[in-house]
Amino acid sequence: MDRFRDVLLAVWQEACRHIDMGESTRTIAALLSGSLPLQQLLVRRFDLQHSCLDTVARGGVGEELSAASPRTHCDAAEMKRLLAWARTGRVLQHTRGGRRASKLALLVPDDVAGQVLVGAIGGGEQPVGVLVVAAGVERAFQDEHVQMVTLLLEPFGAILENDRRIQELATLREAAEADRRSLLSRLGRSDMNETIVGADSGLRDVMERVQLVSQSDVPVLILGETGTGKEVVARAIHNRSTRGTGPFIRVNCGAIPSELIDSQLFGHERGSFTGASATRQGWFERADRGTLFLDEIGELPLPAQVRLLRVLQDGYIERVGGHQLIHVDVRIVAATHRDLPGMVCDGKFREDLWYRIAVFPIRLPRLNERQEDIPALARRFARRAAQRFGLTYVDPTPDDIRLLTDYAWPGNIRELGAVIDRAAILGNGRSLEIATALGAGAALGPLGDLASGRGTGAAHLPAAAAASPIATLDTAMSQHIERALAATRGRIEGRYGAAQLLGINPHTLRARMRKLQIDWRRFRTPGAG
Repeated sequence: MDRFRDVLLAVWQEACRHIDMGESTRTIAALLSGSLPLQQLLVRRFDLQHSCLDTVARGGVGEELSAASPRTHCDAAEMKRLLAWARTGRVLQHTRGGRRASKLALLVPDDVAGQVLVGAIGGGEQPVGVLVVAAGVERAFQDEHVQMVTLLLEPFGAILENDRRIQELATLREAAEADRRSLLSRLGRSDMNETIVGADSGLRDVMERVQLVSQSDVPVLILGETGTGKEVVARAIHNRSTRGTGPFIRVNCGAIPSELIDSQLFGHERGSFTGASATRQGWFERADRGTLFLDEIGELPLPAQVRLLRVLQDGYIERVGGHQLIHVDVRIVAATHRDLPGMVCDGKFREDLWYRIAVFPIRLPRLNERQEDIPALARRFARRAAQRFGLTYVDPTPDDIRLLTDYAWPGNIRELGAVIDRAAILGNGRSLEIATALGAGAALGPLGDLASGRGTGAAHLPAAAAASPIATLDTAMSQHIERALAATRGRIEGRYGAAQLLGINPHTLRARMRKLQIDWRRFRTPGAG
């Protein structure tokens, strides 16, 4: 056995060297040929789901190996007997001549002739396979060879385990890739890092500032109206930075209920409050070594601003209910459509936090300030709509482009995307009904008009808008929410609540009501749930 020690070491080295199990088995068979009367070496795996034994690797010496008999099927009783033997760790032997016992007949493929030694790989409670060593018809095994095969079972167990993990990783990778393709398909994109439309035209100044700041770790504040593409620019900063391979976490500060802000941002320990059934990492921990994008940071209440400032100053967080400081390495990119300097003057936003996050501000232009980008954006959205809705791609015509560039775009790029989606659906793959889509989107008439596609013509929209006073977005939103509350008698959640009527999450509705100072109790009636 001493002379076999060096061979066993070489087998272990080979078992840990190659990822491909077939290559390892062939190499090990050649290594063993000088110490064992070996003609064939087979690795077979138990497949409990299908009640069978699969031949997953094969090696041999001196002849071309057959690929026959890759699988042996067993019934439930036979599989039970095989597993019971495997748990004993005993090596089975079949000598030359005679009929193989029932166990060996199942363990050894029919095309393997002569003497064989069979040992269970991964013995104990959960055997994973068997090792079959065949001497052929002209050679014989000795007692010492049985001991050698016993020593080989452990390195082949490592080979099977490595192969299982590799297959598991491959399966997870395929699933992740399928999820990625599905997400990109829903977004109408071919890649997460698509070129930003207007990078060389309407957004040239913005992208120059992005390039300047991306390689540093200073906080960035992106300013711009709703729908101007603040998240796209934030992702561009992240992707161009040294943190590009790390996580990019987006947090909508306006959608987090005030009582959950600490838990969402900093995490909580199990049992720290009612409902905290497990320890949870907050967004700061999840964004470690990456970028945390705080969208609509102006919506954070003052107490949360204090705690955020403390994290930005020293880089440490403390989970709700915890007593241990946790260091986080996070780059902050914030965004808002609000007038933060004005909020500072009004005492609604902390001045020290303003100075901390506004180290490098980037202001995004409105869509009507970069009209040269509208044709390219329209084509991008038309391609996205075709992918999302399963339609034939239709290129916008010159008349379509003229209608789009004549429109004021109060909703910026987000509104343009919605108009193109609507135009693609109305055109049903034959055309883009831009004029109808613009009219339906801008008309404030009855829902029936919107549903039927009727409305004011796109060419008359600017004049119509100028002829009548237009309320601010906050005022219009307040009136709309109050109408929903009146219709639901102050009910917010549930089947007949305002949140369902408006098609938004109840937490989001409450956050907007707090921002707009809407008191739901004014609409409450006795008996309303």
